[in-house]
Amino acid sequence: MLTKQFRELNRQAQVIENNKKIKVMKNIIIAQRNRDLNVLHFGDDFDAGEGTYRVITKCQAGFMISSDTQAKNAISAFRQYKPKAIQSIAYLLNGGHPIIVYARNGKKIWASECFLREVEVGDINQELYNTALYGQGQYQAVNAKSWASKAYVMNEENVEIITE
Repeated sequence: MLTKQFRELNRQAQVIENNKKIKVMKNIIIAQRNRDLNVLHFGDDFDAGEGTYRVITKCQAGFMISSDTQAKNAISAFRQYKPKAIQSIAYLLNGGHPIIVYARNGKKIWASECFLREVEVGDINQELYNTALYGQGQYQAVNAKSWASKAYVMNEENVEIITE
C-alpha cells in the first residue's frame, strides 16, 4: 500500500518537474536547495483544510497501520501521532481520493505547500531533527526565534510604537 502511494507521489512530482511553468509558492521560503526535501505543488487553489486525513504509521513491531482521522488542517493531523512513526499523511477529497500532503522515507521528505506553511520549529526539533526539514540556516532565513515560530514562512517581528 505504501509503495503504491510513493509511486503515485513520484509520478505527481515528475509531472510537476516536467512542467516548465514558473510556480509561485505562497510565501514559502527555502533557504538552501536540499535534494532530500521535495515540495509538492497541487495547484494554486489547493489547500488541505478541515476534513478527513489518512495517516499511515509504523507500529513498534514494524507493521504499517492506516487510520483515518478528522483534523482542522494537515499539521493538526501530524500532531496527533508520534512524528517518527508517521510515514505519510493524505488529505481525502470528497470522493475518497487521497492527495498526499506529507510523506517520509528515511531522511527524505515530500511535503505539500500547505503543510510547509503550517509546520513550526518545535514540530521539527522534537523528533524530525535528522530529516531534510531541519536546518539552522532555514530557521535564520525565516527569522525564527522560538519553537512556536513557523519554519518555512517568514516570521514577522512585532514592534510596538509607543507615542505620548
